[in-house]
Parts: sequence; C-alpha cells; structure tokens
Amino acid sequence: MAKRYIWTLIICILLFLICFFLFRRIARTPPPNTNAVSHWPDVSTSDHPPSSTAPPAAKGPSPAVPGESAAKKENLPAEPDFALRPGETLEYAANIPKLNSTVADLKIVAVEKRNTGSKGSWHLQAFAHTKDPYRMVFQLDDQFDSYSEAANMTSIQYEMHLSERGEKAEFVERMLTSPKDPPPVGSSGVRVPPGTRDPLSLLAYLRSVDWSHTSEVRSPVFDGRKLYDVRAVLVGKSVPVTVTAGSFNTTKVELHVLDNGTESKDAHFLLYLKNDLTRLPVLLEAVLPVATARVELTKVK
Repeated sequence: MAKRYIWTLIICILLFLICFFLFRRIARTPPPNTNAVSHWPDVSTSDHPPSSTAPPAAKGPSPAVPGESAAKKENLPAEPDFALRPGETLEYAANIPKLNSTVADLKIVAVEKRNTGSKGSWHLQAFAHTKDPYRMVFQLDDQFDSYSEAANMTSIQYEMHLSERGEKAEFVERMLTSPKDPPPVGSSGVRVPPGTRDPLSLLAYLRSVDWSHTSEVRSPVFDGRKLYDVRAVLVGKSVPVTVTAGSFNTTKVELHVLDNGTESKDAHFLLYLKNDLTRLPVLLEAVLPVATARVELTKVK
C-alpha cells in the first residue's frame, strides 16, 4: 500500500501546476458526465434560452476579491511581447531523482487559435502516460483539453479524458462566470468567479507575465473538481537550470495553492521559465511529503 500511495502522488505531478489539483481529483473523482464531448465550445448563448435550474457552483474560495489591487493582480492581461505559437509542442519527463529513471512522459500542445464569437481563443492540450516499469503500478493515459480566451487566458471550457488503471471517464466543464449564463448543451457547467483559469490556461498565463516588472500574480483555478486560489510569487530572476533539453537561464516562480484561504501543506512547487520571449517552462519541482519530483523539458517542437 505504501508503494502504491507513493506512485499515485508521483503521477499526479505530471500536468504542470496541477500536481496538487490532480492529487485531489484522483482522491475524489466525481461521477462521470455521460454526455461528455470534445469540441471547440460555442461561447455564444443567444441560441440557448436560460435554464430554470442553475448548475452547481464550484467548491472553493468566494468569488469576491478583497481590495482593488488584488483584483488587478488576478486579471492582468497577457504581455504584448509574449505570444503562444500555434503548433508549439513541449515534451517533458517526470522523474524522481533518487530513482534515476523516468516515471512518466508529458506532452503539452498549443493546438490552435480561433475566433470564438467576438473574441479570440486558444485550444491547449496535454497528454500524460506512465512509463515501464512504473506503468505496472499505475497505468495512466490521460488527455486534457483547455479552451481559453486569448487576451488573458481565462478558461472557457476544460475537459478531462481519463484512462487510469483500466478505467475510463470523461468530464467536460463549461466555465460560467455570470448568473445569466445558461448551462451549455452537451456538457455540464460550473459557476466560477470571473478570471478563473484551468491548469493548462494557468500555465500559459504565467508564461505571459512579464516577471521583470511583476513580483506576484493571483488567479482562481478550477481543476475539474474544485476551485482554488493560486499565488505565483517571483523568487529569482536569473537562475541557471540544466535539463535534458539543455541549459537555460530562468526566472524562478514559487506557487502557493490555497483551498478556502488555507495554503496547502501537502506540497511545495517551483516553476522555472526561460528568460526570453518564449518563456518556456523548462522545469517544475514538486516537494511532496514522500518524495521530491521533477518535471523536466526534454524537447521543443
């Protein structure tokens, strides 16, 4: 049982920035949405009359943001010098230094940018697969899809297509930021505060921040199950990092995950972004109660 618990925690770090979120999701998986589909969401609601039954609000912090300065931090637009590249593919290896072997592979893809309604939006994907021999302990083949507004990477729709230990599940959640937003057709909706991001759009948003002029940003994040507050704090501006993909000069950002105002004590996260306009995420370190894990960049396409 101890080994199984350790590997479950290790696998949960794969999807960058959602190490803690995935751990909570695996521990408390919601009932599957049998109507789940994977498609670009139609954000236009004019064709769908409001429903008399409102979807449940996401569990987590209150939508209210105390103080004007905090609100500004949570809704900073993407920096104009940064732009995701359509087709950009980042490949990573998750490993435990003490084991000296790769536990799982992760791939993150900026699929394409479209005009959805009157706004531009991005489709981001992530794929996670465990590697042998650890696959015998925890077989995982997951896909995640994020549809987010291009201007500030706030989430429109988040999808989880899970295949874990032989069990498959599909979850599609539309982010509803206004009480007037009707539930979508063909997927479920969740009430979230304005500015909410999913794990993939959060990663893209953190890349968009100009950390040479910013010391901290905050954002509500919905992980498919619960709503959290995430604080990203600058802790280093010129930090050398060596991973499989090469040696980089990076910006070091510390991530604080808060659940109902209380910071998680289960893990400690550090994100390293390349110091150029691409701001590639080259390394994520997660210090868990049972092990320290690294998600390292191996290839850029």
